[in-house]
Amino acid sequence: MTTETGTSRDAPEEASEAADGPSGEPNPGAVSRSRAWLMAARPQTLPAGASPVVVGTGLAIHDSVFAPLAAVFALAGALLLQVGTNLANDYSDAVRGTDPADREGFTRVTAAGILEPVAVRRAAAVTYGLAILVGCYLVYLGGLPIVIVGLASVVAGVTYTGGPLPYGYRGLGDLFVFVFFGLVAVAGTYYVQAVVHLADPLPLGIPPGTVTGAAVAAGLPAAGLATAILVVNNVRDRETDAAAGKRTLAVVLGYRVSRLEWTALVGLAYVVPVGFWLAGYSPVVLLPLATLPLAGSVGRTVWTRTDGDALNPALERTGKLLFAHSTLFAVGLAGPGLL
Repeated sequence: MTTETGTSRDAPEEASEAADGPSGEPNPGAVSRSRAWLMAARPQTLPAGASPVVVGTGLAIHDSVFAPLAAVFALAGALLLQVGTNLANDYSDAVRGTDPADREGFTRVTAAGILEPVAVRRAAAVTYGLAILVGCYLVYLGGLPIVIVGLASVVAGVTYTGGPLPYGYRGLGDLFVFVFFGLVAVAGTYYVQAVVHLADPLPLGIPPGTVTGAAVAAGLPAAGLATAILVVNNVRDRETDAAAGKRTLAVVLGYRVSRLEWTALVGLAYVVPVGFWLAGYSPVVLLPLATLPLAGSVGRTVWTRTDGDALNPALERTGKLLFAHSTLFAVGLAGPGLL
């Protein structure tokens, strides 16, 4: 269906049509345990966690502060935080009753009865625990700033849809993603590599030269595109979220302004590389512009559709856009440092 007001049932993310019940959700007994946990972890979202680490590492190579072990630990921590947040949100939305059976999005395993709520909550806690364990090495390198950023990331992930005042239900989810999955993640990745070269272990503050203006600016494209993923998700779910009392920014702003937000966020991702080039970086930093056709294709869908049949693929394609753009941007930033 192509009209803006139309709706259609989305096929479950990992289950086949033969496993669907009458409501369109998978029958709990028709999905294997391992596949259910894969659905809960939502691996298609992992580019949002990996992309800022790739960009921060590219800039670290450019500035000759690349530290491979720190980069690997930063990547592992980012991916664990992403999965932990996915699990926590799956659990919290289900227990709050904000994931109806007829939602347009990918199957939520807790709400669908595929996995028990207590098991999903426990898995989220274990995943966050692993992220903290990985973060111990980064704390050894980066000291108190990493403690603050790491704990803030865990708290932000849990309280996105959990706790007494979930900020994702109050139109603040976009800001959280922009800050944590863009600015903080890129600058943090750069920091834990630069600090290896410029400071003794366990610094209490931020040593000079470990968080640069370029590191903050380099996080803007990842921030914009990661937030654009959330905008697509919230445009798709606007009607069901509004009915459930979940006031995402898309519910507050409406379709037109949300689409303008998406366009501005994606546009930011293409303005920043040009700014780096004008600031004296190699012309190779313009490589992300090669992804403009993909951005335009996704944009046409976002501007004309609201149904899951169209926006679920657009959601995944925006994730692919984020990863492709970030990889090319990292290569462009690294430039001569790769030679």
